[in-house]
Amino acid sequence: MSGVAAAGPGTTPPAAPGPDAALVLVDLQNVFAHPPSPWAAPGWAPALAGVRRLLPAFAGRTVFTRYVAPRRPEGAWRAYFEDWPFALVPPDDPLYAIVDELAGDAAGAPTVTATTFGKWGPELDAATGGAGDLVLAGVSTDCCVLSTALAAADAGRRVLVAADACAGASDADHERALAAMRLYAPLVEVTTVDAVLAGR
Repeated sequence: MSGVAAAGPGTTPPAAPGPDAALVLVDLQNVFAHPPSPWAAPGWAPALAGVRRLLPAFAGRTVFTRYVAPRRPEGAWRAYFEDWPFALVPPDDPLYAIVDELAGDAAGAPTVTATTFGKWGPELDAATGGAGDLVLAGVSTDCCVLSTALAAADAGRRVLVAADACAGASDADHERALAAMRLYAPLVEVTTVDAVLAGR
């Protein structure tokens, strides 16, 4: 995964999150992490390393999310799961479990589970304590992170996406999603793990 360019002349450096910020870890599940799953993100390892750096700075302010397949796909989801039948398993299938590397952290934090790519809604709002600032990390940048970021921003939250703690379906998709989210500044800010930690 390519790095995040540092701010240059005439650019604004990434801002730090506020003191009430919550860390939202999006869909850090086996289905997105480990081959042979066709949804495994190639940039998983560096993204996980970034997540592990963020966790201590957000003790007691971290929320995990999980994507699970609907029991009976409806509407456009029917065609989607015709392409991805492997993912039509129950919510408690190991495929949808938080990865073992983070199981201990997830056990002590709220987890929001949804059958939608975007996780923003009343449940995530409540789990984050109505925090004004949300730091997002996880997978995939071009799907669930993007969908969650834009909906949270529409709801009036300031969203900071820690780019080097995210991974996309491919490196190119990761970069395209970051570019799209930058269009939403200042509602959505693409930042780095270092910049987030510098403000804690």
